[in-house]
Amino acid sequence: MISELKNTTEQKMHKSIEALKADLAKVRTGRAHTGLLDHVMVEYYGSMVPVNQVANVTLIDARTIGVQPWEKNMVSKVEKAIRDCDLGLNPAAQGELIRVPMPALTEERRRDLTKVVRQEGEGAKVAVRNLRRDANQQLKDAVKEKLISEDDERRAEDDIQKLTDRAVAEIDKLLAQKEQELMQI
Repeated sequence: MISELKNTTEQKMHKSIEALKADLAKVRTGRAHTGLLDHVMVEYYGSMVPVNQVANVTLIDARTIGVQPWEKNMVSKVEKAIRDCDLGLNPAAQGELIRVPMPALTEERRRDLTKVVRQEGEGAKVAVRNLRRDANQQLKDAVKEKLISEDDERRAEDDIQKLTDRAVAEIDKLLAQKEQELMQI
């Protein structure tokens, strides 16, 4: 029972870290990458779908993303969806290809993005701590029901704390990498 609890807690912490990685990938740096457009939604025959399901998204060069819709009638819809998303991008259609240049980041914008990254990281840390709290509560309940001894509870709480410390350290490492990446010119 204790090992099962530890495993599920560790898996949930890992999922929190993976979610943070996905969120950090959406915070753009000066370089272009195709994952930037993953959350941009386009209307396609009455339903909203991600851009990468209606078009090929490729890198043209280090600062330009190329988007080529599979259907000619989707060019204007995809271009509008990219323009309307919250990324501050200005796509330009050239025939069937949409070029999405990455504007250079100003120092002020870099600092704002660093703040956003820190908020994302703090949210992930809160999620990890909540998982620790839930696991510890399950241990306390198990002691009350006399399913485990108090010694086992203390050992398990120590193990869960170690898992939490590892997860928080991993989050801090990811944040430091992203902040360094943002501040590079």
